Amino acid sequence: MQTRRVVPSTQIHELQYINPSRSSSSYDTLLHYSRLGFKRSFFLRVGGVMGKEKVHINIVVIGHVDSGKSTTTGHLIYKLGGIDKRVIERFEKEAAEMNKRSFKYAWVLDKLKAERERGITIDIALWKFETTKYYCTVIDAPGHRDFIKNMITGTSQADCAVLIIDSTTGGFEAGISKDGQTREHALLAFTLGVRQMICCCNKMDATTPKYSKARYDEIVKEVSSYMKKVGYNPDKIPFVPISGFEGDNMIERSTNLDWYKGPTLLEALDQINEPKRPSDKPLRLPLQDVYKIGGIGTVPVGRVETGILKPGMVVTFAPTGLTTEVKSVEMHHEALTEALPGDNVGFNVKNVAVKDLKRGFVASNSKDDPAKEAANFTSQVIIMNHPGQIGNGYAPVLDCHTSHIAVKFAELVTKIDRRSGKELEKEPKFLKNGDAGYVKMVPTKPMVVETFSDYPPLGRFAVRDMRQTVAVGVIKNVEKKDPTGAKVTKAAQKKGNIGNLFFEFSVRSAPSSRQFCSQNWCRFKFFGGSFLWRYEIVKVYHGSFILDENLVVERDSLIPDDNRI
Repeated sequence: MQTRRVVPSTQIHELQYINPSRSSSSYDTLLHYSRLGFKRSFFLRVGGVMGKEKVHINIVVIGHVDSGKSTTTGHLIYKLGGIDKRVIERFEKEAAEMNKRSFKYAWVLDKLKAERERGITIDIALWKFETTKYYCTVIDAPGHRDFIKNMITGTSQADCAVLIIDSTTGGFEAGISKDGQTREHALLAFTLGVRQMICCCNKMDATTPKYSKARYDEIVKEVSSYMKKVGYNPDKIPFVPISGFEGDNMIERSTNLDWYKGPTLLEALDQINEPKRPSDKPLRLPLQDVYKIGGIGTVPVGRVETGILKPGMVVTFAPTGLTTEVKSVEMHHEALTEALPGDNVGFNVKNVAVKDLKRGFVASNSKDDPAKEAANFTSQVIIMNHPGQIGNGYAPVLDCHTSHIAVKFAELVTKIDRRSGKELEKEPKFLKNGDAGYVKMVPTKPMVVETFSDYPPLGRFAVRDMRQTVAVGVIKNVEKKDPTGAKVTKAAQKKGNIGNLFFEFSVRSAPSSRQFCSQNWCRFKFFGGSFLWRYEIVKVYHGSFILDENLVVERDSLIPDDNRI
């Protein structure tokens, strides 16, 4: 007697090829089918699509060097249970041995040895924690001017910025000065589309006198004035007085700051407006990094900006046009059945070497408006901080999403009024500080950008020169070029031939004009179309499938789909 198992149809979400010689306890039912004479074994994975109880948001922590970004972030994660107490105690011991006791929380994020020895954050550290309302990925961005490129990469992925301000005498003044990173980071955050901001007046335990309300009021007044010039509404920015090292006002209200009546840092994070996610647009995923992981293979990492990424999808990496299949998708070591906009994910790709992918490449669905290399593009640019004049031939670095590539200002098309957009001059000889205009740009190396109206995260940029941001802009028009000699992996070719094996079940009755009209049919959505498969042993009742343990689907039961169904 055969064992039967009833599986609710809502739980069936994946059919995947598995080597039957390997044990796989997570797969319940083995299916055999033969097609064109080849036999393959499949397991039907049973289990609901992974649900997300809380909305996922990305937070970037920015600010001047030594303002306390890593310490504040590390302490917050520790307080919320993201780090074991023994790890903090080990960091404390190591920090004391190097005479840097105050760095114990910062070392939670500053994992690189080079960073520990210099005491500054070089790369972008990702960590996670949960608030009452949100599931948060926190990005600790560098504040040192040498690493502004990395800070831009981190900020381009954020939904909200937490600006850490050093409240100490001299510390605040250095950060807010013309050469300080407090101003530049706030400006870049706005330019890169981060519209929600929280300001933390840090090191309140080190003001004169300690926890000084007068010092807090002075900082709020000056920073609010600058935020208004940048484009933020200062009335909507919470200014939270904290001590990142001591923990004041981070999770719970501090008696040292009883004059302050606003939210704690954690409460301010919960008050962030839920970001709108463009999941209905085609996939765009700029790569942050690419790793080779033993036993798994090549794993690109990045944030889904638009669209949806799923296992089994065939993706194209621009600008090279490399096309391959996505084997699996993970976020914080948890497998996902789909990654949505805002998710920072790693995904395993087939038959691709690490050297074939780079930061700044963009992954897209090969069958839905795939991303391509930009031959040139026209942008609306505002010159903000250039000592001289900018003319045709100027070649600074352009920071767009995770890409940092030199571009040539090939043609100054028009000069415009920066507020009204009205044309002031055709083909101007130059643009200077405060000027705005349309500029035709040509990348010096292969680069992927999009129009701001179609894909906002890939259509806004900052222009850097002389180690500072000299201009910001948005892309209005892109002339793209098709890749030549692009590699298509065997996995991608195979997907094109036999179809997408990650599909959705759709149960229909067969059309009366066909034979087998009394049988049950399942529609499977394939990469190259869809087919109807006839299951002789599958019965459908009350919305459930009844599956036999060794269900056989014969070759002749695979017939083309029909538009009438």
